[in-house]
Amino acid sequence: MLILILYFFIAIVAIQLAYYLGVFGKFAFAKAQKITPKRIPISVIVCAKNEEENVAKFIPLLAEQNYPDFEIVLIDDASSDSTLEIFEAFEKQYSNIRLVKVQNNEAFWGNKKYALTLGIKAAKKEYLLFTDADCYPTSKEWITAMSSQFTMQKTIVLGYGGYEKIANSFLNKLIRFETVLTAVQYFSWAKIGHPYMGVGRNMAYKKEEFFKVNGFINHIQVRSGDDDLFINEAARGKNTTISFTPESFTYSKPKTTYKDWLTQKRRHVATASHYKKFDQFQLGTFYCSQFLFLLLPILLLSFQFQWILVLSLIATRYLFAWIVIGFSAGKLKENDLKYWFPVVELLLILIQINIFIKNIFSKPVNWK
Repeated sequence: MLILILYFFIAIVAIQLAYYLGVFGKFAFAKAQKITPKRIPISVIVCAKNEEENVAKFIPLLAEQNYPDFEIVLIDDASSDSTLEIFEAFEKQYSNIRLVKVQNNEAFWGNKKYALTLGIKAAKKEYLLFTDADCYPTSKEWITAMSSQFTMQKTIVLGYGGYEKIANSFLNKLIRFETVLTAVQYFSWAKIGHPYMGVGRNMAYKKEEFFKVNGFINHIQVRSGDDDLFINEAARGKNTTISFTPESFTYSKPKTTYKDWLTQKRRHVATASHYKKFDQFQLGTFYCSQFLFLLLPILLLSFQFQWILVLSLIATRYLFAWIVIGFSAGKLKENDLKYWFPVVELLLILIQINIFIKNIFSKPVNWK
């Protein structure tokens, strides 16, 4: 039995190395991108529901972008706070702001996809750039950086949406590491030619891509997924690219309690169950191999069975994984995380198992 477990463990290590070196290495070791400014007309789309504090702070940062031809489409999704009033004030202040007021619809009650659809239809520009109401760009060149990746063939651009750093917060490191790992995955698969998701905090696409798949209609019953489920359906190797220059990043405030963050992650994991079968398989294989990479050596080492070989395999996997994560974190300006890699990875694996089990027995909370 122990020899079978050892062979199985060797196979798991091989799978992990295949992911880290064969897949994630495509992003980790990619050459730095260059920004070649273009004059593509852009509609920046922001959907907000009860975000009065965030929109008051961040919309001016969007309006002051250094770009020759853009509009901002602000969507108020039936807010009950002062979001709409703030939007109306911005509409009067900035000539390039367009306001979309969404009333509650019985058929699409509280469905962000319905609100976004109205905003997309109202947009006057052919190219759409999305971010969330609680996000802000890192520079005035955000639109320039993201739009520079569009070509005649590449009509979907996936960007990086990170989270602010909070000093002396381990939860913050855990959240940011999970965000980096997710970005490494969807960036790498996109570079391979098999894009499977993006984040609504920072992504762009040509309007025609939205109508090619009839918008969100094929997953409208799923409250979440206006970003990743859309990309999972619409993105292909031929039409999708990535943007990872620092000027193209956006940031938002992270959750500050484990409860709030776990609620958010439960929603994300539940949405992934609607991905295409291959994407579910590759994600499932990766996370299962991570768990087994922890479990199997515990069994082997508890019997001191081939312990030199087992420790060598563990060291090999950690060495290459650490290198890949280190290079990736550097590209995403999250350098401090590479020093915490072994600890946060271990905890993240255990948390993901916990989330998977919880989602089996109860449904996560969705859009506000």
